[in-house]
Amino acid sequence: MAFGLVGLLLGATMLAPQGGMAHSARIDHRTGTVQTDYTADVQVTHQQIGTVGAGGRPSTLRCLWRAGLVVERQARHASGSTLARSFIQDRIVEGSRPGWCSTQKTAIADEVARRSDMLQARLVQLAQEDHPVLHAEIDRMHGTMQAG
Repeated sequence: MAFGLVGLLLGATMLAPQGGMAHSARIDHRTGTVQTDYTADVQVTHQQIGTVGAGGRPSTLRCLWRAGLVVERQARHASGSTLARSFIQDRIVEGSRPGWCSTQKTAIADEVARRSDMLQARLVQLAQEDHPVLHAEIDRMHGTMQAG
């Protein structure tokens, strides 16, 4: 008898072997300079799909995986104020491997590590996309409105 495993989300999370990533930027705002530091950890989730083959029949087991970033932003305004924000960007890298997820975790971690340059580039892009959000937060903090 085959065991149906379609859609079983393992929810496993691991960090990339090289640890976290970082990016810093200096942002100019009319109320003063803001030093921003972004740190990110790679989060990998696994989803087991398929069935175990019965009586000499081939297995259809596959492990679907996704890697994303858990980003933390710390911004220090020239006035001394600090603005923090956390956000997640998932599905930056995706893949599939045959078999059980539990036996593929090391291979998946290696594949994610080989794509660390792409993940770092995505962190830089996410930081740039965060700059308008940060500007709006600073405007609210200082009670100013951004001119049109």
